[in-house]
Order: sequence, then structure tokens, then C-alpha cells
Amino acid sequence: MNPYVLTILLSSLGLGTTLTFASSHWLLAWMGLEVNTLAIIPLMTQQHHPRAVEAATKYFLTQATAAAMILFAATTNAWLVGEWSINDMSHPIASSMTIAALALKIGLAPMHFWLPEVLQGLDLITGLILSTWQKLAPLALIIQVAPTVNPGMLTLLGLLSTLIGGWGGLNQTQVRKILAYSSIAHMGWMIIISQYAPHLTLLALGMYVFMTSTAFLSLKMVSATNISTITTMWSKAPVLVSTTALALLSLGGLPPLTGFMAKWLILQEMAKQQVPLTATIMALAALISLYFYLRLCYAMTLTISPNTTNATAPWRTRTTQSTIALALFTVVTLGLLPITPAIVALVI
Repeated sequence: MNPYVLTILLSSLGLGTTLTFASSHWLLAWMGLEVNTLAIIPLMTQQHHPRAVEAATKYFLTQATAAAMILFAATTNAWLVGEWSINDMSHPIASSMTIAALALKIGLAPMHFWLPEVLQGLDLITGLILSTWQKLAPLALIIQVAPTVNPGMLTLLGLLSTLIGGWGGLNQTQVRKILAYSSIAHMGWMIIISQYAPHLTLLALGMYVFMTSTAFLSLKMVSATNISTITTMWSKAPVLVSTTALALLSLGGLPPLTGFMAKWLILQEMAKQQVPLTATIMALAALISLYFYLRLCYAMTLTISPNTTNATAPWRTRTTQSTIALALFTVVTLGLLPITPAIVALVI
């Protein structure tokens, strides 16, 4: 892609998210979401592959539907209450409709069906943008609207997302689909705590962005998109295999890795809020997710591969990619747990 065009598209992505962050009026927030959607579609279709075009089409249709629902909900609230402000979404019909639309935007269950299919059709870097940057603006709106929404609806969305995110990834062989279900499960953790402690939603989002970036960039280094390809990673980049396996375990939430921090603090807060049954279900759902992370780690580190793959064997070709970002993300993904008290103090 032409570097000038790429610069314009990436700038538009940043502008859309910033517009939504800065807005207190629903029309401006909606405009930011639309700029975001329109900026990523050319990035999705830059491969000129039928799967990429299909993914971009599915993404456009779901995002357009969600944007129309947000506009309809905001208009309904203005009609019933007389307020366009995001913080005054006080009518239950309007707030429930808004949360449903934002859940569709970020792929929360049961509105998650588009996400694995879309992510599967994209290259790894565009998939990384979709899994991280594109979640920021809708989550900012969810945090603002959450206090006015029925708590039962948020709890149901969170529980369904963590369960389906774990269950859906069990039988997958494509790494991008596994990471899509991982994204759904993590979004469930964020949405369920947004009603009790919004600062923990921000913390969980930050940790999720770092861990997912590490996973995607590690796979990009060896051009691995399915499980049979990652079985050949150990011979090309043994150190990278070790750090990638640890990053996946961090995504699963195992101590003493960074991923444990968000889950630990969220479960602790839910216990304080007197919802032990919900906290127990969430913890058990995290175990389901952990299975497919362990499956990837097993394929990566404990299998010697005489098998044949359809992918071009990269073997020892030297990569031209920059490794600085990957190194920074890996350090954050693996080593932040000991400074949890400092991070909590900063977030609160």
C-alpha cells in the first residue's frame, strides 16, 4: 500500500478513537466510531484476497448495524428525556439498546459470531489492530453508560462472553480464530466489572492490549497462522517460542505472569460486591480458556514435527521485521505482576 495512503488511514483510525474519547455528545461519539470503521476497511482489503474482501464486507455490515442502533438509541433518549449527553442516558430502553449496540461493535456474546470469521480473513497486523485499537472507543462509551444500565444485563453479557469465548476456542486449529475467542472472553471480564469498578475495566483492557499485541507480533515473526505451522517454530526461533508460550499462558491468566493481575483484582472486587456465584462461574470459565492456550503451548514447545504443512516452510530465513515493539510488549506481558500495588495505585 502507498505509504501516504497508509499514513492517512492510520491517522484516521487515531482521529476516530480520539473523537469518541473526547466527546460528551452522542452525535460526536457516533461520528468517531464511523471514522474508525471507514478507516480500517481499506486496511482489511489491502491483500486483494477473496477472504479479506469477505471479512471486510462482514465487518462493515455489523459495524454499520451497530452504528445505526447507537444513533437510534441516542435519538430515543433525546426524544424521551430531552438529553443528547452521553452521561445522561437515563431511560432504560435507550441505555439497554446502546449497550446491545456497543456489544455488537466489540463482539460480546451473543453478538460475537462475526468476530472469528472476520479475524480469520485478515493478515496478522490488521487482525492486531482489530483486536486492540478498535475496541478502545466502544469500551470508553460502555464505561460511561454502564452506571445507567440494568446490572443483570451487563452480568449476563459478561458471563456469556467468558463461557462462549472459552468454549468456542476449544476445537479450533486456526490461531487467528483462537485469538478471536480469546478476545471475546477477555471482553466478558471487562464488561462484567464495568458496573462495579470501571478503573479495573481500564486495567484489564491495558493488560489485554499488551498480551494480545505480544501474541500477534510473535506469530507475525514466523508467519504462523495455524497450529500445524507453529509446531515448526522451535527449530527456527527457540527463544521466541519460549516467550510466545509464556505470553499465551499470561493471556490465560496464570500466575506469576501479568495476565493474572487483572483476573485476580476483578475476582477480588466481585467478592467484595457480594456476588460470589458470578465470580465462581467466571473463574471456572477462565479454566476453559486456559485449555486452548495450553494446547497451543504444547504444540509449540513439546511436539517435534515430522508432519507436512501447506504453508511455505520459513526455516532459517532472516526476518526483516523490527523486534523492538515485540521485545517491549513481551517484557510487559511477562513481568508486571510484582508491581501490581503500584499499578493499582496509579489506575485508581
